[in-house]
Amino acid sequence: MTSGEQSGKLGGEARSEQGGEERSELCAVRWRDGIIPVSIRFDDPYFSLADGLAETRHVFLAANDLPARFVPGFHIAELGFGTGLNLLAALLAWRASATPGPLRYTSFEAFPLTAPTMARALDAFPQARAIADPVLAQWANGPTIRLPDLHADIVLGDARDTLPQWHGLADAWFLDGFSPAKNPELWTPDLMAHVARHTAPHGTFATYTAAGHVRRALADAGFAVQRRPGHGRKRHMSAGVKR
Repeated sequence: MTSGEQSGKLGGEARSEQGGEERSELCAVRWRDGIIPVSIRFDDPYFSLADGLAETRHVFLAANDLPARFVPGFHIAELGFGTGLNLLAALLAWRASATPGPLRYTSFEAFPLTAPTMARALDAFPQARAIADPVLAQWANGPTIRLPDLHADIVLGDARDTLPQWHGLADAWFLDGFSPAKNPELWTPDLMAHVARHTAPHGTFATYTAAGHVRRALADAGFAVQRRPGHGRKRHMSAGVKR
């Protein structure tokens, strides 16, 4: 997908009546049980079949020691924006923590969903959906989201190209690409090295996967990596801190 294709508005989609598929201007999904969006390109669901919001809180918030680590100016970075569920879970935690100022959030996404597709997916999570409309309204018009308590930038394009050009440093990383078996490009040693280079001192990462090659790549990049209990039926996940 070219950068020109990705620069337009993210508000529209066209529906196919066959197979429960929806083909947006930028991506294509099918719906499992009418609730869970599944990427047609990667044949992988966008969130856990066993309560995606609970998984986000277990994997990405708790394993990054959030909200306990929140301070003014805290910056989360993410590989794989998807439905925006992780952003909304982080924003819920930020608001509950009453940390002053906006949460900073940068996400890298090659195949963005449109706002209507995201809204339909988020309907499965009433707590997240309840705060989603202002985010989705801005997302429908472009990849920059500015609310009083959220400054989010969604960097569109292949993260192998866009992350090396990013000038930011993240305090916590959410590594949430599709599974390494189906989307290996988002888990390469070179990309994990760039994740480490764009992590603040003593910053952290968390991911749902415990694949050995991913853990080794993150360790080689400079993280102290731990294998931890996963969410639901997933036995293990990974988390770590930059050495």
